[in-house]
Amino acid sequence: MKDLNNILEECSIHDIYFSKRGASILYKIPIYQRNYAWGREEIYALIKDVYDSLEKPVYYIGTLVTYKRDDNIYEVIDGQQRLTTIYIILKALGIKDIPNTLTYSARKISAATIKKMPAFGDENDMGILNGFHYAKEALNEIVGDKNADIESFKSFFLDKVHIIHYRVPKDVDLNHYFEVMNSRGEQLEKHEIVKAKLCEQLIGNEEAMEKFSRIWEACSDMSFYIQQKFPGMTSVFGKTMGSFDIESFNDFPNSNVESSLSLGMKTISDLLNTPIKKIEKKEEDDINDRFQPIIDFPNFLLIVLKITRMRNEDNFDPLSFTLDDKELIKEFEKVRLTPDFVKDFAYNLLLAKYYLDNYIIHHANSEDRAIENPWKLQYFYKKGSKAAYLKDLYEDNKAQQNEVIQLLSMFEVAFTPKQRKNYLFYCLYHLFEDWDRNNYVEFLRKLADKYFFDVYLDASKLNDINQPKPNSFDETIFNNGELNVELEEVNRDFNRIYPIGACNIPLYVFNYTDYKLWKKYVVELRGNKAKKNSRNRKDFFNSLGCSDFELDAFNNFYFSRTRKSLEHYYPQAKAGDNMPISSRDINCYGNFAMMGSDANSSGSNWNPIDKKNRYLDIKSNQVSVASLKFRIMLQICQDNYNNGIKDEKKKRPFGLEWDVEDMVRHQKNMLEIIMNNLNSAA
Repeated sequence: MKDLNNILEECSIHDIYFSKRGASILYKIPIYQRNYAWGREEIYALIKDVYDSLEKPVYYIGTLVTYKRDDNIYEVIDGQQRLTTIYIILKALGIKDIPNTLTYSARKISAATIKKMPAFGDENDMGILNGFHYAKEALNEIVGDKNADIESFKSFFLDKVHIIHYRVPKDVDLNHYFEVMNSRGEQLEKHEIVKAKLCEQLIGNEEAMEKFSRIWEACSDMSFYIQQKFPGMTSVFGKTMGSFDIESFNDFPNSNVESSLSLGMKTISDLLNTPIKKIEKKEEDDINDRFQPIIDFPNFLLIVLKITRMRNEDNFDPLSFTLDDKELIKEFEKVRLTPDFVKDFAYNLLLAKYYLDNYIIHHANSEDRAIENPWKLQYFYKKGSKAAYLKDLYEDNKAQQNEVIQLLSMFEVAFTPKQRKNYLFYCLYHLFEDWDRNNYVEFLRKLADKYFFDVYLDASKLNDINQPKPNSFDETIFNNGELNVELEEVNRDFNRIYPIGACNIPLYVFNYTDYKLWKKYVVELRGNKAKKNSRNRKDFFNSLGCSDFELDAFNNFYFSRTRKSLEHYYPQAKAGDNMPISSRDINCYGNFAMMGSDANSSGSNWNPIDKKNRYLDIKSNQVSVASLKFRIMLQICQDNYNNGIKDEKKKRPFGLEWDVEDMVRHQKNMLEIIMNNLNSAA
């Protein structure tokens, strides 16, 4: 058994920063650790806790875990936020000479900021700089400005504030240690472990390691455009969507920074030596500052890894790869890591983040509301010294802009969990190969059709409850390692896969239906064709099987994130034995529609006519925005009710304004639209 006295020690702050074991000690924050992130609240809380403990014999501040890398050089494995804050407080207390120092591996700006404190230069790590100012403010407000009080606090802080210092033994496998601690929720997150393993490949090349770390740091915040992290670098990211300077990212220079490819402008070295902008997240931030990402960083890393392997490895099998952050470390362990692989991955990470931010939808920082579409498809635009702002991706073609938003949001609400976003992987992989905007629209149309016809209408791709089997998407979309969205088979039999009585109809089928209804409206009722009583408009509503209910539902339609529930229009509670409609009858595509989960739970047992009255009431939440198919079903019910008032022979018993005949006819009309009207250019 190891002598715990050699590896575990209770230390005062004085022991940590002022005692010497021969030469001065250097605490080194490794590159895989996240940046200093304590803000005002955490720093104020620590100083207040220490101040409130002045009468106690000792105040424990937590643990510090280090690994001795060299003589008197300790790599900080855990506790770096606390250790940095202690150093900042010492400086804020006016202590000038601190024998044991703190620095950052391959982070020149962070290392320079901590070294110069309390004097600061032109370029600073804003987290550390702000932390110093917060500490000064907290000491002034909590301790006061009396010299006696400051000295009393300083003495207690140095001698009576204790930390448990665990020195990891030399023979301990650090990777194993990381994973054990991570599983206990006490140590690094999985993506930080991955970063550490990738950084190991760049040991000895401090410049490359720093550049890798800066790319990683800039890409890790999924709530901001990547351009915002490197302000002023329009020469790299371009002034338009077609001028991203890919070639300037083709190398990590090994020695001479000035020798890297410049193309007469800024180089990747210039970019990566530019301070990464620290953006404070505030509630009042507008869309230019912040958005709601559709994926988190660990799952995004998996998509980039899959793209990298697809592009670099001739024998890579996409079906063996899992897009789930629970498998993040395992998927990286499958790769033979080399410095070249790490550099390729970093390049792909930066480019993929650029595409994600500028070519993929984001959700505005607001709740879903009727009329206002919260999905945004905008790119970050900055010219010269002027303020940056956002432009629509298809600023010159509103029809394409709207359709790409509908297509991407259709996929997103069908595949909301941040894991297993196959559609997002296909989109980004396509953009790596071809970022032409017109080709991108066509790709998304074909991908939507491919999902519907070659996955959801292929019985061999579905399990017993009609959900895609594992790998069904990759098996369908990839052909000999190439992305293929051309249809294998158009003449599928919908009713064989989803017969009457089958209640397991996937949500994607209904999302695809609403997209095709919206697309039909856009194509058939352009311009003057949309006029009331025009032949085109009459034909349009006749093909839907209902009377004209105006065009607002189509104009305002978007794929709301609230549409999570599949609703029986004729309710289950009123079907079955001794009822005019059987349980088998109601389980069909013609009687189902997507609903908001709150609406479904509140009115699932109402009669169809009661649902119609409630959901079409202008004072209620407009369900018509949530589902076009459902809006059509409501109108058919309204038509039946109106016809019954006008013609006694057509009058139906209350509650049967929507019956089996309506379900069958509605299903037939909808299938004619989605099965025979393949995507065509808008």
